[in-house]
Amino acid sequence: MWQVAERAGVSQATVSLVLNNVGGSRVNETTRQRVMDAVAELGYRTNAFARSLRSGESGLIGFISDEVASSPFAGRLLKGAQLLAWETGNVILSVDTFGEPDLEAAAIDTMLSYRVKGVVYASMYHRMLDVPAGLDSISTVVVNAQDRSGHMSSVFPDEESGGYAATHHLIEAGHTRIAMINIQPPQSDLPAGVGRLAGYRRALAEAGIAADPRLLRSGTGIVEDGLALTLDLLTEDNRPTAIFCGNDRTAWGAYRALESVGLRAGEDCSIVGFDNHEMLAPYLDLGLTTMELPYEQMARTALGILLDGAANTSQKIPVECSLILRGSVTSAKVRA
Repeated sequence: MWQVAERAGVSQATVSLVLNNVGGSRVNETTRQRVMDAVAELGYRTNAFARSLRSGESGLIGFISDEVASSPFAGRLLKGAQLLAWETGNVILSVDTFGEPDLEAAAIDTMLSYRVKGVVYASMYHRMLDVPAGLDSISTVVVNAQDRSGHMSSVFPDEESGGYAATHHLIEAGHTRIAMINIQPPQSDLPAGVGRLAGYRRALAEAGIAADPRLLRSGTGIVEDGLALTLDLLTEDNRPTAIFCGNDRTAWGAYRALESVGLRAGEDCSIVGFDNHEMLAPYLDLGLTTMELPYEQMARTALGILLDGAANTSQKIPVECSLILRGSVTSAKVRA
């Protein structure tokens, strides 16, 4: 900093005011530009470590997850957090723990030793979870999951409104025989399947369509279940004209089932998925209409709560999923 001051012909205090962008300082624009020119010429960088020693803050935000960073589409959670962190002058320190308690404890200890401003505690899929006790002493927000204790703020997808929007889109296309293939057994309490099913039922009820239990199937969210359960639905005397699949892999199985009996998704039977899996949904033939999980928005919301100092206020914040339109839904009136 002394060298920058000498090159610019100003005091070291003036350099500090310029580099720290101190509001209300009496540094005119000509002097400010002279300092910045000297910074560029000398290749000067502030010492972030020294600054953290003085302020007690590192400018780091912790991001601890099970396997979000290594997941092909849930990784958008990390992307959303990184973008907002960068915009606000912070850096993300990320660790995937793969569900190993010892690794998670070590990650938390590392975060605390680096004096992170707070921690985003993320899950690869929407579930109720127990936040580790080691995070009690620091601002923490749960994302893509919910804190079972309710002590910490949680940001998660609005599963019910997503299931409602998917089913409502099929109703608007004129369908009344709408099946659903869920992604978990009826006894499961995972929020994704519970919420999406509730949204499906609410949309039918609002449209005055009686829910037919013969059109409801429960799978495990894999392609093979979508294939087998769609074939089963096609054996019904009055088979469905549309199927809401609880995720995109199930929808892929539904496509395969229709093809195996000489039918085509988007022409003979309308299909809506859930997830907007970027490696799958756009490339099915016809492209899959689906609900997009709001990964980046959830992460930005969670990080915003941390930066606003409102992490431990027990907020529950559902984030709306978006309907992505492609070719897999057609009007029921077109179907022969």
